[in-house]
Amino acid sequence: MSEESAVEKQQRYPVIFNPQARSQKGGRVLRFLMKHPDRFALHSTHHAGEARDLAAGFVAVGEPVVIAAGGDGTLNEVVQGLVGSRTLLGVLPAGTMNVFAREMGIPCDSLERAFQVIQQGFVQEVDLFEANGSPFVQMAGVGFDAMVIENTSWELKKRFGPLAYLISMVKLLGETPPQIEVLCADGRREVGVAVLVGNGSLYGGPFKFFRRANNHDSKLDVLVFKQADYRLVLNLLRGLAFGGIDMLSTTSYFQTRDFTVRTDGQVPVEVDGEWIGRFSEVRFVESSHRLRVFAPEAAMIGGFSDTLKSLMQWPRRVVELPTARSQ
Repeated sequence: MSEESAVEKQQRYPVIFNPQARSQKGGRVLRFLMKHPDRFALHSTHHAGEARDLAAGFVAVGEPVVIAAGGDGTLNEVVQGLVGSRTLLGVLPAGTMNVFAREMGIPCDSLERAFQVIQQGFVQEVDLFEANGSPFVQMAGVGFDAMVIENTSWELKKRFGPLAYLISMVKLLGETPPQIEVLCADGRREVGVAVLVGNGSLYGGPFKFFRRANNHDSKLDVLVFKQADYRLVLNLLRGLAFGGIDMLSTTSYFQTRDFTVRTDGQVPVEVDGEWIGRFSEVRFVESSHRLRVFAPEAAMIGGFSDTLKSLMQWPRRVVELPTARSQ
């Protein structure tokens, strides 16, 4: 049976939405959804993990499409619920950073255009990875990065946008970071104070940290930071201004399929911008599943006109768009 005929037509799309999200876009998204009661069946969340459970429930009853209306945190939970399924993910960006939406070329400035992406029916299949069993689709961090995310308030992000993370980074520079060891399956060994991991190229908004990243090549791009002081921030800004930070003397940049991070003590870890805990060892591996997401046929990364993904390198299929099971 073809994929087109196997996907049952629906009347409304199930939409997972966090009404308590503190993004200034939250109210606009809710108004957009409420204006189209014939297109969306809204399912609100009220506590951590509920978006994941809702998504898993939709998978269990055979929903062909689930839409995540929120920021990267809501999106990560929905992805957790979809892992291992053929259910298609639709994204309505409603967060402060919307890193994955930017990566996929989904419009972040217009909900109507973001919904048009879903309606057009182009599907990208992207890699999924796991950090100690926690799935992520965009990026992860060990050590200093996770501390920065923990200390970046919503008020700071609202005022400064993506630069809020650099501001928090400066505030934390006085702390002594733990020593981190990175061990790759091919024998490579690196030592530093923090690790950033990219499945996609973007981090913290429109910033292209991982210049060689490709989210369908079954590889992670890894940045190991050798030091954490003011020179690091200056080098980050300099590197970003010139299109990447992979050639900085304060970092080591490489690609690998899987690796392990070890420390003498427990360090914070985040995936897709969400804290998952503290660990003395973190194992990064590729998931046995891929994520199927509605995205533009030609994705424009991070809103920069000169960073188009090569269509020849991106597997894509056009499916007959389901219109959602009746609720």
